[in-house]
Amino acid sequence: MVDRRQVLNFRVRAQQLDRAQGTLADTAILDIGVQNTGPDGARWALAARGVDVTALSDTEVIVLWTVRGAPHLYRRADVGNVVAAVEPFSDADAGKRIYDAAKPLKAAGIDNLAALDEVAARMRAIVTTPTVKGDVSGRLAAVLPEPYLRFCRPCDATHVYEMPFRLAAARAGLELQLGTSPPVLRRIAGFRRAAAPGDRFDLVRAYLRLLGPATPKHVADYLDAPVKDVKAHWPDDVIEVTVDGEARSLLADDEEALESADGRGTRLLGPFDLFLQAKDRATLAPDAAHAKQMWPVLGRPGGVLVDGDLVGAWRPRKSGRTMTVTVQPWHRLSDAARKAITAQAEHLAAHRGVSLSGVDFAS
Repeated sequence: MVDRRQVLNFRVRAQQLDRAQGTLADTAILDIGVQNTGPDGARWALAARGVDVTALSDTEVIVLWTVRGAPHLYRRADVGNVVAAVEPFSDADAGKRIYDAAKPLKAAGIDNLAALDEVAARMRAIVTTPTVKGDVSGRLAAVLPEPYLRFCRPCDATHVYEMPFRLAAARAGLELQLGTSPPVLRRIAGFRRAAAPGDRFDLVRAYLRLLGPATPKHVADYLDAPVKDVKAHWPDDVIEVTVDGEARSLLADDEEALESADGRGTRLLGPFDLFLQAKDRATLAPDAAHAKQMWPVLGRPGGVLVDGDLVGAWRPRKSGRTMTVTVQPWHRLSDAARKAITAQAEHLAAHRGVSLSGVDFAS
């Protein structure tokens, strides 16, 4: 039996949130992918783990639409294994991942995996040079048949369904050009998908290694995959632990780390940092009001991590060349914690290239 603090300390250590320096090569979260959403996305997640991102370039990293259709950052050298890792486990899994696009495909007698292959082949043919996403979508809509298309009322136009479009891109050997908005798609130079991802990039194992202990449902929710498929790919080399009365699994090699991790340190986690992506939200924030504040339907804040525990939420407010960080603590913070949080806010401001005008600790 382990308590939530042991679980959180383990994750802090596994995700290297307790280190001062690191490199792309030794940063563990790049194995599962670092979500690159918002101004405090992948670059800030790496900076919070001690990586110098000032000279980060697309010769070292690559952005792909992968898990849940979101853009994720990876090491460029790993792209073949990554694309193999994010492949749906089955046709049913592919159908779940593409959401409402599966219904018209089924009605037309088109398998979900076959549909992703068709979209990927068409995208590959279109993107011979760097092409803006909207142009790719428009040209796809002109060549794909009706089951692949939907009418968009706000645009008053017909588009390809969004999730097949996103999930087919990596399948087609296409990346998102770093730093582009709207995104520009281009071919991955020398792309070759691996036959299998290998243990390091296997997403079930990676989740357990970085966000464990966990259940198949936690992993399935993270991937938007059916629980049945995740169970079929569950590792054999796991041990069972009990967390708050719930049986969960942990990779056997991580048993000692679970027992010994202490999770020291303070970090301002971005809204989509991997630490906050764990699907056992009641473990991260047992108080329902705190959970509601941390994961609203729209406009997520970041999380304040102090010594292995989430102690509040934070939001930035930028004005010209200055920035204020507003912290909403969930309980009274010590002077030492406030000082450490302010130091992290200074780090964030420097990362953004602005000056910190202050930290507002809301009552």
